[in-house]
Amino acid sequence: MTLTLLFVVVAGLAAVPGLHRLLVGPTLTDRVIGLDLLFAVAIVLSLSAALLSQRTVFLDVAIGLAVVGFVATLAWARLIQIQTEGESE
Repeated sequence: MTLTLLFVVVAGLAAVPGLHRLLVGPTLTDRVIGLDLLFAVAIVLSLSAALLSQRTVFLDVAIGLAVVGFVATLAWARLIQIQTEGESE
């Protein structure tokens, strides 16, 4: 088993708790953490695909996922903040 393949398997296993956190919760903050973990795993898998296939298009996919994941996290955190401010008033 090559090191890259082992890295892909470990990244796939890391996606399981992230998916569980995203779907089950129990809080909205846990769901944001799950989403971040899934985006990180997707970035790792894209980088691994770039290494295995020697194609640079997967690097573009990884960069796009990183940007989308960052913006999604900011947007979701802002929605949680607005919701908690509304409940405290």
